[in-house]
Amino acid sequence: MKRIVLGLLAATALSASAFAADIKPAIIYDLGGKFDKSFNEAAYNGAEKFKTETGIAYRDFEIQNDAQREQALRKFAEDGNNPIIMAGFSWAAALEKVAVEFPDLQFAIIDMVVDKPNVRSVVYKEHEGSYVVGVLAAMASKSKKVGFVGGMDIPLIRKFGCGYVGGAKAAGATDVIQNMTGDTPAAWNDPTKGGEIAKSQIDQGADVVYAAAGGTGVGVLQAAADAGKLGIGVDSNQNGLQPGKILTSMVKRVDVAVYNAFMDAKDGKFTAGINNLGLKEDGVGYAMDDNNKDLVTEEMKAAAEKAKADIIAGTVQVHDYMSDNACPY
Repeated sequence: MKRIVLGLLAATALSASAFAADIKPAIIYDLGGKFDKSFNEAAYNGAEKFKTETGIAYRDFEIQNDAQREQALRKFAEDGNNPIIMAGFSWAAALEKVAVEFPDLQFAIIDMVVDKPNVRSVVYKEHEGSYVVGVLAAMASKSKKVGFVGGMDIPLIRKFGCGYVGGAKAAGATDVIQNMTGDTPAAWNDPTKGGEIAKSQIDQGADVVYAAAGGTGVGVLQAAADAGKLGIGVDSNQNGLQPGKILTSMVKRVDVAVYNAFMDAKDGKFTAGINNLGLKEDGVGYAMDDNNKDLVTEEMKAAAEKAKADIIAGTVQVHDYMSDNACPY
């Protein structure tokens, strides 16, 4: 009997080991690259955490233009990588084709819904997190004028901006100046233009500027710091880019989405469908650390936590711009 039990345990261990060995995870980043200090880098950090914890390596690729999307995705699929994660909504068209061609592989896309039986779509309630940092922005502002610099002018980024306007005005801001960087993917990686837009907003009276613009946001945060004003980062915790000059960052846990997809696949628990992550699910939030602790007073923190609790409880409704392409604030 003992021999049988030991044999079963050995077989189970061998099976689990073989299953883990079959995992060939891969991630493909969006334009801007994996070290953009923002969205893509958050995805990279999730993959790195998985590798550190499991010892399982992953493949990754940084596209240089939109024309590479389908080619890169199909190459990873043909090589048997599984699961394959795509960071960014712009992967949807390529994934619609490739997921059908490789029904036995598992895919995950972040920031877009692709309705296929082998695709996990991870989307976020960015408007909720943006509302909370909007509250902090208005309370930190001396002029009661705050700014928002978006990347590519698309409904997703308008969603960030609308939530921010709602929170800022609820906390006493009289004006929220909003500008987008451009209408092509190049808008995600133009820190020079981001800095110019931030300077223009500061010249109009804004003394806190929120950047939701990928790599472009680095220029926004630099310009705000140079002018003696405050910036607000996005996606990753960007507080350390300009220590003491960044009020907070609206953290979007892209790292968790990547880590969970890899880990679920390893454990045989990968599921398709839509994951919609907001404040309640800890999918979005605001960053506090040693870099901004002197900028956020206890009163401000209490107001942010109250806003967060009210949103989770449903006593404060934050408008989702993408529901009707309009912002009522």
